[in-house]
Amino acid sequence: MKNVRIKAMCCVLGLGMLCPAIGYSATELRMSWWGGNQRHQATTEAIKAFEAQNPDVKINTEPSGWDGYLSRLSTQLAGNTEPDVMQINWNWLVMFSKKGDGFYDINRQAAVIDLSQFSRQGKQLVTMNGKLNGVPVAMTGRSMYYNPELWKKAGVAYPQTWEQMIAAGPAFKNKLGEDYYPFILANHDTTIMTFLNSYMVQKYNIPMIDPQKKTFTYSREQWLDYFGLYKKLVDNHVIPSMKYLSSFGKANAWEIKPWLDGKIGGVHTWSTDGTFAGSLRAPAHLEVGPYPMIPGATDAGIFFKPSMMFSVGKNSRHPELAAKLINFLLNDPQGVKAMGLQRGVPLSAEAVKVLQQDGVLDSSQIQVQGLAQVEKLAGNIEPSPWFENPQLLAYFLDAVQRYDYGQLTLEQLADEFPQRGQRVLKKIM
Repeated sequence: MKNVRIKAMCCVLGLGMLCPAIGYSATELRMSWWGGNQRHQATTEAIKAFEAQNPDVKINTEPSGWDGYLSRLSTQLAGNTEPDVMQINWNWLVMFSKKGDGFYDINRQAAVIDLSQFSRQGKQLVTMNGKLNGVPVAMTGRSMYYNPELWKKAGVAYPQTWEQMIAAGPAFKNKLGEDYYPFILANHDTTIMTFLNSYMVQKYNIPMIDPQKKTFTYSREQWLDYFGLYKKLVDNHVIPSMKYLSSFGKANAWEIKPWLDGKIGGVHTWSTDGTFAGSLRAPAHLEVGPYPMIPGATDAGIFFKPSMMFSVGKNSRHPELAAKLINFLLNDPQGVKAMGLQRGVPLSAEAVKVLQQDGVLDSSQIQVQGLAQVEKLAGNIEPSPWFENPQLLAYFLDAVQRYDYGQLTLEQLADEFPQRGQRVLKKIM
């Protein structure tokens, strides 16, 4: 970091106009984020606009792809060399800041960042031990998306309940063929775990994990019910099994041929995710449809979280300036317009207003509709960040895949995953 010491000296000596000639240096900040080229370009343009407003400041950017970002950040945080401003994934808070002291408490910069623009729930989800560990950039949740033309061909209405969803499988298979399915669940992430969790929350009104006791909450009968739903979905041809998906190698669910060819009727995925819709070949397309519910359920059990956040390094020498940069990116019209929708629909009320007035954001967009479904259905049982723990997820996917390959019975699956998973919880929590 460099301070504006030379500038101060110039002012004392009355030599302000000569400062550039004698090597004036701006205050420097570092900012890191992950993303693709479009996000990199949008963020770079926003930073240039900030520097134009603040000529005494230089932002050194550290953009990267998703792969390797967490590993590099872990090393930086461990060595107290983290950037001043960092893009952080929500579930990393429990990894790096269990007591709330892993990142700078942004509440201390409330005079600089207009925190009133962000929802109470959004801020609550990024607060650890009473300390605001970041500013939520956007919210996301898993919505239900449907390919309307395929459902019309199958002659089936969108399912409103789990029973109707299960009944749709045989209808697709009998009317359209063996390689047609009503839905797909991604095979490399938390989609299966969180989808089954929705059913359990609706039925039992309890979370899977108790963060205070650091343990699973389900009884054995409930684990049988949980994995039993997966069995029903696969057996009734509602979703392809992990065994089927693994036949396409390491390809993502949106890259496999049945999806690209429009033979799958829908997907349960993030409201901010455009990969499934973007990979479909025209005229196939997606629209938001009903979320399956148990009649009378008081909580949909939808997985709802900040898609990402901007945090300030606890070792930053310029936290006020870092907060000023975050406020510019998320609340200032110039920063908001430059960033656009590259990080999803903004949580900031001011940003939404700016993008609506600019014609960038409107209610016809599938991202907006998906987020509206999530916000409408989000209940009182908060999502667990431990669902996204890599080790717990790896155990879960391995167990389900071995069940699909006939290496485990349903009863063994309902016993083995809780036992192995509990050891992981004890270690990571």
